[in-house]
Amino acid sequence: MTTPVRVLLVDDDPLVRSGLRMMLSGDDGIAVVAEAGDGTEVPAAVAEHRPDVVLMDVRMPGLDGIAATRELRAGEGPRPQVLVLTTFDADATVVRALRAGAAGYLLKHTAPERIVEAVHRAGAGEPVLSPSVARALMDRVVGHDPVEREEAPSRRERARARLALLTDREREVAEAVTAGLSNAEIAARLYMSMGTVKAHVSSALTRLDLSGRVQLALLTHDALAQD
Repeated sequence: MTTPVRVLLVDDDPLVRSGLRMMLSGDDGIAVVAEAGDGTEVPAAVAEHRPDVVLMDVRMPGLDGIAATRELRAGEGPRPQVLVLTTFDADATVVRALRAGAAGYLLKHTAPERIVEAVHRAGAGEPVLSPSVARALMDRVVGHDPVEREEAPSRRERARARLALLTDREREVAEAVTAGLSNAEIAARLYMSMGTVKAHVSSALTRLDLSGRVQLALLTHDALAQD
């Protein structure tokens, strides 16, 4: 039998947590192992319960989901995949959550079956937010949010310096990921096998110390942005 995906629910609203637990517990392939009401409780809950996926609210009264995600992904302990929850589909907060290391995001009004699917995908190490969606989200937010606009020049230079660490082939693959291409489409475009594409993506993530394809897409998007 397949081991269930272990999930930690993090939301300051007990009713939301209760609803999510009820919904996710209806799937035999998912086990809700713990709950937390604030980002400050996440490290201890992760250390104790070892979840595969953290379903993380963004806005909480103590430590918010972005800061909690950043601490979790940068820590020395277990690094579960983080899916952030939000009520906004084009909020700059979502972009910052992705930069912090989240594997993707879910809207709170997402259909239950889609949330279940997203948890399974995250548990399997697949990006829940595709690079094409990440790029579209960036295009919609950057230039409209004052903080993003102010930080864009320095972020662009840092991104270009980091991208220079990649080999030519890794960079080609990174640019294809940013264009929203699947592994199969990248393989066809660059005349390489699927295994080679996956190997280049993995090596690029390791070389750049990134947590997933979403972060690779965001970094490459920043580096390719026009001055």
